[in-house]
Amino acid sequence: MGKEQNRDGESAGARPRMTRTSGLGRLAGGIVGPVPGPETVIVVGASLAGLRAAEELRRLGFDGRLVMVGAESHLPYDRPPLSKAVLAGEAQADDIVLRHQSSDDLDVDWRLGRRAVGLDVASRTIELHDGEQITGDRGIVIATGASPRRLAGVPALAGIHQLRTLDDCLAIRADLDAGARRVVVVGAGFIGSEVAATCRARHLDVTVLEALPAPMVRGLGPVLGDVLAGLHRDHGVDLRTGVGVEGVDGVERVERVRLADGNTVDADIVVVGVGVTPATAWLDASGLTIDNGVVCDETLLAAPGIVAAGDVCRWPNPVFDGELMRLEHWTNATEQGIAAGARLLAGDDAHAAPFAPVPFVWSDQYDVKIQVAGHVRGDDRLEIVDGSLDERRFVAAIGRGDRLVGAVGFSRPRVLMQYRRLVAEGTSWDDAIATAQGAA
Repeated sequence: MGKEQNRDGESAGARPRMTRTSGLGRLAGGIVGPVPGPETVIVVGASLAGLRAAEELRRLGFDGRLVMVGAESHLPYDRPPLSKAVLAGEAQADDIVLRHQSSDDLDVDWRLGRRAVGLDVASRTIELHDGEQITGDRGIVIATGASPRRLAGVPALAGIHQLRTLDDCLAIRADLDAGARRVVVVGAGFIGSEVAATCRARHLDVTVLEALPAPMVRGLGPVLGDVLAGLHRDHGVDLRTGVGVEGVDGVERVERVRLADGNTVDADIVVVGVGVTPATAWLDASGLTIDNGVVCDETLLAAPGIVAAGDVCRWPNPVFDGELMRLEHWTNATEQGIAAGARLLAGDDAHAAPFAPVPFVWSDQYDVKIQVAGHVRGDDRLEIVDGSLDERRFVAAIGRGDRLVGAVGFSRPRVLMQYRRLVAEGTSWDDAIATAQGAA
């Protein structure tokens, strides 16, 4: 196995590593006395952000004890394929593990299938659901992610699913493999839309229920929401917008969904995708600032020696004038996990680098790759700068005030990434549009 490379291309082994010490050492005068054991870092959350933080800690030379706590029994795996290749049966669980080399090469003390239920900030001690307590004297990375929202008043019937974990995905796939034909998806966000697209590729009958006037209208606005609606309908989805779910009927297994407009939809399975909430309940008594996530400073520090990363982290992004953000994207989990690991090792460094990314997320639906760069809202200014809406191959520049704040692309990845760079550079709206006109 080759050595891991750092960002400058040199081998990780070329960097100085912190020295482990334990047992007895020799004091002045030849007296043997105790030597402190290895420093400990605890990563709470064994998913993408937590794993990237652990990898960065090792890459930067941390040679102490590294404990990773994960509520799931699985080693860290990639989540985007759950709503696509794994659900379609084109990939298996082993295909989506995040580290194909031996997990031992990080020298991790794994605590899988164990939930964190409490944190003492002063001593940096976490408590697990089985009563075990672990102290991270060198620091703690909080990367517990998010939990899916549930529909109120829905009974516990077989065939009602959410999609967040590998086990969730395998349960849905088992129902489909067993002959479920009528799929109802509640929520037309990225997850719900991807599930719908995957089920249509399996030639199933799919109904998507969305309470808003169009898919993702809150985040992308009415123009792009209508484009997404047309994409679903053109692929045979029964998309119903502006309607809520009143309830779900069935004896032991789901049979139908009752809508607020009085109609019903027959269902063999129901997949609920109505968003997530940050997994912070275990921190309620910690004293950390919890407000739609763990609130950190611009360097991802939540308290001395405690950082956060991934879906659970909320921090002021300097690229957008310090606006507090919490992002639920794969790219953010990767970048933020790396930054959190580096920040933890920086310790009390007052000049630690801020985490200042241009957010980026993508979604593959049917034959379209949808990409969003920047910080986009439904009421922002929008102008098509490349391609056309009718062909569903375009880039839309997104502006707020006098600034370019983002871009949305449908199957135009190269152009989309050019606009991501312009957002990072703080380009004005007028200059962004002039750039587009000059390239035309």
